[in-house]
Amino acid sequence: MTFDTWESYFYPETIDPVTGVGTLRNILGEHDGAALARREYVRTSARAEQLLRGEVAIPKTYDGEHLRAIHRYLFQDVYSWAGEYRTVNIFKGTPRGFADITTGEVDRYLSEVHELVTGEQWGRLDHEEFAGRAARVFAYVNQAHPFREGNGRTSKVFMEHVAEQSGFTLDFARVDPEVWNNASMLSGPDLGKHPPVPDSLVPVFQAVTVERRSGGVDKGDDQRH
Repeated sequence: MTFDTWESYFYPETIDPVTGVGTLRNILGEHDGAALARREYVRTSARAEQLLRGEVAIPKTYDGEHLRAIHRYLFQDVYSWAGEYRTVNIFKGTPRGFADITTGEVDRYLSEVHELVTGEQWGRLDHEEFAGRAARVFAYVNQAHPFREGNGRTSKVFMEHVAEQSGFTLDFARVDPEVWNNASMLSGPDLGKHPPVPDSLVPVFQAVTVERRSGGVDKGDDQRH
């Protein structure tokens, strides 16, 4: 199956003529959107636990390939396009939209993510410094929004991989999903601009950042996004 148009991602008979949204084609053969969401969540949550416990080794290169490897592992049981960049533009409540796939913006944002992560001395940061740097990294990852579905779950695993370089871990259950989603939306670039504006995300990361306990990694709830 080739996914090269908005409609091609969905089962045709499920597409709402008003919204243009339907049930995403999936390996499970599930045509009911609500049922797919439940089954997807169960499978990806289990996969995320495996990644966060270090049971599966993927190269932590802090770039697009790193994100693709996470997405591929998380969604391998659900979508045939797991680990592949989206081929359509998406907006999700913001007029500016996420990175434009026709101009190379996805790769540009993720190249900047690599520079932000590898150029920082994470182990030397205190709580406030870490929250600020992490918020900026996430803002760029979120604006890239490289996948058709599953960007939130993928980016949260990615951010924990970033946090592993520091004395902190991330407990996403400490912030209400609505607050998280709203802050993520507000972090998008101003119209006509390229850099994201992470200010709205800083208090979110201040809340979810907790000191890492020795002997393991704290893992927050994998909220939908």
